[in-house]
Amino acid sequence: MTAHEVTLEQIEDADKVLVGVAQHTPIDHASLLTELLGVPTSMKLENLQRTGSFKIRGATYRLSRLTDEERARGVVAASAGNHAQGVAFAAQQMGMAATILMPLGAPVPKLLATKGYGATVITDGATVEECLALAAEHAKRTGAVMIHPFDHPDVIAGQGTIGLEILQDVPDVETVVVPVGGGGLISGVAVALKEVARRTGRHIRVVGVQAAATAAYPPSLAAGHPVTVERGGTIADGIAVVRPGEHTFPLVRDLVDEVVTVDEDHLARAVLTLLERTKLVVEPAGAAAVAALMEGLIAPSGPTVALISGGNIDPLLLQRIVAHGLVASGRYMTLRIPLPDRPGQLARVSEILAGVGANVIEVLHTRHDMGLTLNDVVLQVSVETRGPNHQDQVLDALRGASFDPEVASA
Repeated sequence: MTAHEVTLEQIEDADKVLVGVAQHTPIDHASLLTELLGVPTSMKLENLQRTGSFKIRGATYRLSRLTDEERARGVVAASAGNHAQGVAFAAQQMGMAATILMPLGAPVPKLLATKGYGATVITDGATVEECLALAAEHAKRTGAVMIHPFDHPDVIAGQGTIGLEILQDVPDVETVVVPVGGGGLISGVAVALKEVARRTGRHIRVVGVQAAATAAYPPSLAAGHPVTVERGGTIADGIAVVRPGEHTFPLVRDLVDEVVTVDEDHLARAVLTLLERTKLVVEPAGAAAVAALMEGLIAPSGPTVALISGGNIDPLLLQRIVAHGLVASGRYMTLRIPLPDRPGQLARVSEILAGVGANVIEVLHTRHDMGLTLNDVVLQVSVETRGPNHQDQVLDALRGASFDPEVASA
């Protein structure tokens, strides 16, 4: 496939098909990012899209292109959640039967939402890749049409409608930052942006962001062809794809200016910042673009848009991410402090912490830690702090009083 097989005209056709199904999601002026980057910066809020992510766009356009005979056979898809919901919703709207393969351990809210849209959900396989293989077997066995999560021209064209909306709402945009998994989203967005820019004699920079734990595009681009990487542990399950698509890779290679990676701390901090500062609930994959901008991994030029791709997050994962994000941003710290076993030591530590403005959240005082003598205890204290510099002040104050605090790992 060449880059020209997904065209601006296809994306414009998809845009017409999506009227009344997918929402034209809002652009939010991101004052925090604008101040940080020194250029006007906005966020494209696909987390507010129906079904909670951009996936409804590609799924709807793909299903709209099926023949009557294909629609009668129904569709099958594999997904950890967002594509599942997009396909299930689109199939429900068009009166088609949908079967969705989801991995064991898929987030419960995504699983329940997919069932709520009327799909038959089968949980099997440990990874999305295993589910894709099972979905392909199901399609071969039953005749159902396989709806790939990213590697199909119609899916790419559907996702590209986001690029048209960005151009409508931020006509002077110069940099667009997009989360990347298999590449369907950034491929479609890049086709729309780059072709409009070419026709109008301007330049729009498109930058992709992957989770470092499972980042297939940097080595693939270096090799000049799709390569498979090992799946690493990441909270950004929505973009944890081990191999670029055969359709998406050449589009990313030819049209995307750069692909950067963010680590787990970056993602956690971005989710926490969006929750606190913008009151937006965003899943880690959806926050990848913001994470890269916050960490200074991208030097934007001119008006910039960060694409927030989804907001479907398990509340339990959100709880963990908030805790991790607080630690990563220097807002929370747990200390282990050996103490002599005599009266007044706990009060002395409390006085020092109060003196430097550290708010105590939790305290554990134990004599049963390994390695302690009969005359020693360990105080484990969790404190709320105001950032890394404040944490250094807390540690310096304790050491200045002859204590030997150890920062416990998160």
